[in-house]
Amino acid sequence: MDAAKLMAVFSVALAIISTSIFSTVSSQEVEDEREFSYVVGDDHGPERWSLIHREWEICNNGLFQSPIDISDKNVEVDCNLTRLRRTYRTSSATFINRGHDVMLQWEGDGAGGFWLNGTEYTLYQLHWHSPSEHTLNGKRFPAELHMVHMTADNKTAVVGIIYRFGKPDPFLAEMEKYIKHIHGEEHSEHSAGEVNPRHIKLGNRKYYRYIGSLTTPPCTEGVVWTIMDKIASISKQQVKMLREAVMDNVDENARPTQDSNGRVVNKYRPAY
Repeated sequence: MDAAKLMAVFSVALAIISTSIFSTVSSQEVEDEREFSYVVGDDHGPERWSLIHREWEICNNGLFQSPIDISDKNVEVDCNLTRLRRTYRTSSATFINRGHDVMLQWEGDGAGGFWLNGTEYTLYQLHWHSPSEHTLNGKRFPAELHMVHMTADNKTAVVGIIYRFGKPDPFLAEMEKYIKHIHGEEHSEHSAGEVNPRHIKLGNRKYYRYIGSLTTPPCTEGVVWTIMDKIASISKQQVKMLREAVMDNVDENARPTQDSNGRVVNKYRPAY
């Protein structure tokens, strides 16, 4: 595809985002994750997701899929980006074992969110992938946290934090006692009580921003991705705990990186 055609397609995609025509069903991740697999070569693996349901066709045919490799070659500093304006607050939340991952879901809009282009995106849930789904200059890291936000008209924005092995992550350490209650029990739930998203450390203010998709079926495109620049720390034991909690008999729950198709990744770098 030549550059002119690619830019035309990109413009159409942005128009779709701005008009928010994504439906409630297609814009949210699948809650029951038993129908697909992360194992490459499996009958239900990533390269075959589009064949499982017609609604998932874009998983293997889309032009703006996630995750991607964030490479120095496709990153541009954008002076129009601003620091993340967060409104997170303490609210009731529940841990859910989804079969391939552990999800922490807040009730309603109680957890607040962050502002993007004049619109508040409410924090709906978070979950972990191991290893990381996004890569940095081709390097994959041990884990990645996704904080999934939505608007009232179903636009989606995800804040991602990538981890390297080191000291235990304080927020995950705080949550371990609740995760143990859903260990090995698919679709089990356990209240985590009042959880404050501000306990999740985003590191410095720098971040990467690009337009992509959900990384799980239905792989809906038009998702605004914000990947924090600072690599956080997580212990090997914590990653092991997250994988063993779901007991899906695989070592990983990360989608392979997708073709960027010429997308530019913008970077926010504050002027101190």
